[in-house]
Amino acid sequence: MYYFYPHYYPLYSYPNCFSVRQFPPVDPDMFYESANEMKNLINDASEILDRLATSKDFAKQLMLAAQESDMEEVTRLIHTANIVSDLDVNYNPESLRLDFKKKTEENEIECCRLLVTLRWR
Repeated sequence: MYYFYPHYYPLYSYPNCFSVRQFPPVDPDMFYESANEMKNLINDASEILDRLATSKDFAKQLMLAAQESDMEEVTRLIHTANIVSDLDVNYNPESLRLDFKKKTEENEIECCRLLVTLRWR
């Protein structure tokens, strides 16, 4: 047989715990600029990915240069895809990492970043 014992919890009152918070005014200019610059980064990444996806010869050249630790050649090959944004290229025996960045023109703050990692092993 089961017995039911109702539990009663006392109600406590917390004064002013639900006060209205004040927020600063919203300025979407930086957010708007970041979104537009991100579109450019995506276009740059798309250029490289299209090149890698359509040309096995290009992919092979890139992998050979990376295997030989020829950073200059890897960077040169990637920049043949008409990249206009700042790009850091890193690679290891298993993957290629492309880090696209853009800074604002006004105050040189990094507004957006796109990281693309491609495995090759």
